[in-house]
Amino acid sequence: MKYFFGFLLSVAASLLFLSPVRADALPRRDLFVTVIQEPQILASRQAIADLVAYAKQAGIGTLFVQVYRANQSWFPSKVADQSPYEICLKNVGEDPFALLIKQAHNEGIQVHAWINLLSLSKNRKSPLLKQYGASILTRSKQKKKNLDDYQIDQQFFLEPGDPRVRTALLSMVGELVRTYPSLDGVQFDYIRYPDQDPHYGYTPINIDRFKKASGQDSIDDDSKIWKDWKRAQVTALLQRLIKKVRFLRPDIKVSTTGCSPYTRAFDEAFQDWPSWVNTGLVDFVTVMTYAADTTDFDKFMADALVRVTDPKRLNIAVGAYQQIKSPERFMAQLDLCRKVSSGSCVIFHYGSLLESSALKDSLIK
Repeated sequence: MKYFFGFLLSVAASLLFLSPVRADALPRRDLFVTVIQEPQILASRQAIADLVAYAKQAGIGTLFVQVYRANQSWFPSKVADQSPYEICLKNVGEDPFALLIKQAHNEGIQVHAWINLLSLSKNRKSPLLKQYGASILTRSKQKKKNLDDYQIDQQFFLEPGDPRVRTALLSMVGELVRTYPSLDGVQFDYIRYPDQDPHYGYTPINIDRFKKASGQDSIDDDSKIWKDWKRAQVTALLQRLIKKVRFLRPDIKVSTTGCSPYTRAFDEAFQDWPSWVNTGLVDFVTVMTYAADTTDFDKFMADALVRVTDPKRLNIAVGAYQQIKSPERFMAQLDLCRKVSSGSCVIFHYGSLLESSALKDSLIK
């Protein structure tokens, strides 16, 4: 008889291990919320309320809300063009981002400020460009006849090692963190060089700084010392930003986005995000593993996971914008993320979900 009971215990144990994983043991679902969508989330009370209500229904743990892009701000700022904030403030009747944070917290949802750092997008009227001109934009060796010649991938990119750029961005981040003491986190996006034909960094200030630091009289575009220098400029900017944020708010979460695959990040964007997370410089990295094809998505995830020592500090981004007409494929990628990730599965982005009711409802179902 005792052998029979032993057999039953063995079977029960096997069934226990085969039982479905509890929902609370699965990776979190988080969501990017961009300011360039319709409806513009921070422009009305109803849009804010709708976002928070949907996030609760969809089981979203953190909202990454874009509040700075193209040297424009959706919060009070003397560094950026704050006209978007002023418009939203007038429509809402109070600080819209503060209202969103309050309503999200009431539902147990965290809010992180999503900041596009080094891209000015196509903003020719950027306050930084008005103040300093094109000398703050990273550039290739080719001669420039006009401002448009500085565009890379249809964007203007700031030079990460330029002291003027660093001072401005540090001031802007300080404004943000001081204004919102209940903010849960800050995520730095576009903290990198352009990754198309990666032969940039040839501003007069950057060249002069490189030559003084390295002792080199000239620059070989393919030399390791030049590439390491550019990579170090990106990391140094991040270090300064984090030092500022930690000084003002020691408890706040600080993270970055990361390009995928890693070779693109390291060799083209000069962004060594694995070192940032593995050394504890940032709390976590959200890797932009966007892929229309699920097989490629799986490869990007696998490539990212082998780069980190603690997989819980690696978030995987799922590109809903690529699957607007394919909700089944979107859910397949999200399910795949939830099976292999120990961090969070971050959906990019809320505006894309609103474009497709099937895509939006798939998260609730």
